[in-house]
Amino acid sequence: MNSNDISKGILKAVAIIVGVALLCYLLYEIRSVISYVAIAAVISLIGRPIVIFLVNKLKFKNTIAVVVTIVFLLSVFLGLMSLFVPLVLKQGQNLSLLNINDLQRNVEDLYSEIVNYFNLRQIDIEQSFKASNLLDNIDYSMIPNFLNSVISSLGSFSIGLFSVLFISFFFLKDSHLLENSLTALVPENNEMRWKKSYVKIKDLLSRYFVGLIFQILVLFIVYTIGLFIVGIDNAVVIAFLCALFNLIPYLGPLIGLIIMITLTMTSNLGMSFSEVILPKTLGVLVVFGIGQLIDNFGSQPIIYSKSVKSHPLEIFLVILIAGILFGIVGLIIAIPTYTSLKVILKEFLSENKLVKKLTRNL
Repeated sequence: MNSNDISKGILKAVAIIVGVALLCYLLYEIRSVISYVAIAAVISLIGRPIVIFLVNKLKFKNTIAVVVTIVFLLSVFLGLMSLFVPLVLKQGQNLSLLNINDLQRNVEDLYSEIVNYFNLRQIDIEQSFKASNLLDNIDYSMIPNFLNSVISSLGSFSIGLFSVLFISFFFLKDSHLLENSLTALVPENNEMRWKKSYVKIKDLLSRYFVGLIFQILVLFIVYTIGLFIVGIDNAVVIAFLCALFNLIPYLGPLIGLIIMITLTMTSNLGMSFSEVILPKTLGVLVVFGIGQLIDNFGSQPIIYSKSVKSHPLEIFLVILIAGILFGIVGLIIAIPTYTSLKVILKEFLSENKLVKKLTRNL
């Protein structure tokens, strides 16, 4: 190899590195657009069964079926938002005008009642509180500031919503639009394999996302009924919020539990800890436990076995690895990504022994 070949090789390598760097920079700059397309793709997968039903069973024209589907999904979304927005606006207004000293005094009164309650039962938790410096580290002014920032972000959210709906409409109207766009990136000799993989992925993920909606609905109903029985204010909103967090595997239920307990205790500030706050908190724990039992032994096995067709241990390991590598985002996208990879591997590496084992149920 002469010096000329070496120079060309170095220049080619540098050009590839620069090209990859520019591509990564471009993707970073248009990350919001990529997220809109990804969300629209998920919505199209969720809406696909509705469009198929309207076209095949009710004999709607394709465009009309898509419009009806978009309107239905948007109505559901706006209905849910109608529960949250007034509550957020009201709480944001109240907390922005709230006397922070009064809030701090109420929290400290609750702290005193908790300590007195456990001291009567010879359980010394005051030292634990003091050792953690929990109350000293709370920045009460952060609460109204956070809620006000949420309200101010609603404007940019409306732009994102319009973009997602616009893209979703065309994904649903032309079911091959995304497929053809991705096929353009695949070599011609592998186009047929890719198309078969895409159809299988679309079918599995469509069932998976519809299953997630079923999972949220079941948890929402259980939480709502339970919280109403316990006597929690804003039970519907809290139930839906906690059911929604359940979409984050393993970590989501913990976040939901913290939200339930926090809202239960803070909504009853100033009341007796032993007579009101503690019984309601224990009731919330029971409701949460029942909901998780139904979800873990009912909803989740159905979703995983009927949609992604993977063993629960297999799913657990994939989610664990994705969470370690990519955090919360990894937990959310782990199952759809893994399912897609399995389908592609089965199509392109079907003779591999490990691939055969992993994809035997597909």
